[in-house]
Amino acid sequence: MHSISLLQPNKIVFGENAILQIQNDTIIASSNRILFLVATPLLDVVHELSEILKAKEKEVVCVEYTFLGEPTFSQFNSLISENEAFNPDCVIGVGGGSVLDCAKLLAALINNTQKLEDVVGIGLLNGRTINLICVPTTSGTGSEVSPNAILLNEETQAKSGIISPFLVPDACYLDPVLTISLPAKLTAETGIDALSHCIEAYTNKFAHPMVDVYALKGIKLISENLKKAYDNGNDIEARSALLLGSMYGGLCLGPVNTAAVHALSYGLGGKFHITHGLSNAMLMPEVLRFNLSANTKRHAEVALAMGVKNEGTDEIIALAGINQIEALSKACNIPQKLTDIGVAEHDIPELADIAMKVTRLLKNNPKEVTREDAIEIYKKLL
Repeated sequence: MHSISLLQPNKIVFGENAILQIQNDTIIASSNRILFLVATPLLDVVHELSEILKAKEKEVVCVEYTFLGEPTFSQFNSLISENEAFNPDCVIGVGGGSVLDCAKLLAALINNTQKLEDVVGIGLLNGRTINLICVPTTSGTGSEVSPNAILLNEETQAKSGIISPFLVPDACYLDPVLTISLPAKLTAETGIDALSHCIEAYTNKFAHPMVDVYALKGIKLISENLKKAYDNGNDIEARSALLLGSMYGGLCLGPVNTAAVHALSYGLGGKFHITHGLSNAMLMPEVLRFNLSANTKRHAEVALAMGVKNEGTDEIIALAGINQIEALSKACNIPQKLTDIGVAEHDIPELADIAMKVTRLLKNNPKEVTREDAIEIYKKLL
């Protein structure tokens, strides 16, 4: 059994209207200048909290997050230059994965001698002195508990990862009420993204029993509740289950991480600006079929966690699980073909080239993926 390190926030708070509990956090007690980075739909909620904090004689600045799609290097650099003068001692991110990723990087890089370009990669960040709280409003990335932040590099048309223990938030607040307003389409895409985190962690070459428990629990919660939340966004029990499932997926990202599904999605996000969740949702069934022979038993155990009956060989059970993922995707009206989202056959070689550069994820895949393999996987989705 190989060595492993789990990095998690010091505090994880879950519950309806949990965001209002932030006012009593010891982090707030020790902070005087608080910067909120907020997704537009949550401005009213954060306004209430910010007024409470101002009454406690805190300086508060609320920055509206307005970037569309994956945030780029240049957009983040503009964000940091516009807010560095405030010199916050606490950053609070409230929003989806991109908002949280930018909040994490703001906390790490404001008044840091390092620049964004210096820290792209694994373990290059030299520290963080600013307190950090994350409040997710989608059930997808798990960024609120992970050491990862992902931005789009305009030059390479690929997403770049910044991975560091200093990006793990000090606290995260999981409030399912904040996810109720998420549209059905985004509920589906972010939900299957969270499912892919759990599945890729469990079937990963570096899977570990300390992470398996999170992955299996996340698979069960998400697979049982995604369609319920898609059909009825006000179903608070389904929303709560998805939010927990997403968090479990996030806990898998640091110690084990994802693999070929995510690597192959990078070009779709960078070149075609396809949302991260949609890219993963479209790719996951074919990548799992490709990987199946490398560890049939693990793929069967994924299927069992999804509720597939324990009947037949491991291969039969595993294939039933993959078919169930595909059926869930279709039931949530997620496109099934790359041509449906504007990708043509002549684009595939470039997509494969981009994917092959994501070695930090491809090395985790249970089966080696060559450029020719990547091309074949993409072609099956035309």
